Amino acid sequence: MSLLEVKDLQVYYGMIHAIKGVSFHVEEGEIIALIGANGAGKTTILHTVSGLLSAKSGQVLFDGRDVTKTPPHKIVSLGMAQVPEGRRVFSQMTVYQNLKMGAYSRKDKEETEAAISMVYKRFPRLEERRNQIAGTLSGGEQQMLAMGRALMSHPKIILMDEPSMGLSPILVGEIFDIIRSVNEAGTTVLLVEQNARKALGIANRAYVLETGRVVKDGDAHVLMDDEDIRKAYLGE
Repeated sequence: MSLLEVKDLQVYYGMIHAIKGVSFHVEEGEIIALIGANGAGKTTILHTVSGLLSAKSGQVLFDGRDVTKTPPHKIVSLGMAQVPEGRRVFSQMTVYQNLKMGAYSRKDKEETEAAISMVYKRFPRLEERRNQIAGTLSGGEQQMLAMGRALMSHPKIILMDEPSMGLSPILVGEIFDIIRSVNEAGTTVLLVEQNARKALGIANRAYVLETGRVVKDGDAHVLMDDEDIRKAYLGE
């Protein structure tokens, strides 16, 4: 049984047919990349999987449970977390307060503090800035905070939406190293990313989206050598 399975997903924005019968699966322990141009439907898929958007039809199965019509906060409590596009940190709150918000579904204060310690261990820069207002952090630090906040709920799977957006090449490399280490520590990752080279470099498998449809899928390293992919997404 797959950890996450999406079956024939159909999503509309009003009259616009945004997602047209998309199906894919994510096995426990994998990094799966969704790649494609702007407007291909990548973020829409993430929002539908996490319950932020409603599907017209199709199914989202998470850990053996149908969550197609489940509210987002309940999906979080089942073990799914999302790092949204643009970070979306609580800009007027401190780093520490942002992390506590990520543990809102936890009732045990000791568990919450232990989770914060775990995040600080993974992101030492956040510990250095724990009392700093999140809106004053650099873009890279805000991305780390958004990832740390998502990890506070101890998710089985973490959905990441464009984690490299707006970051310098050095920081992009650092963020992708962190994604790999999060995965190696036991968290499954579903990654939406326009930097196809970086995404395919760390993913096990990938799905290529065009105008709301999956047009190719397979082993990430095989797709990296695919001539069409290289021309369309790798600038070769």
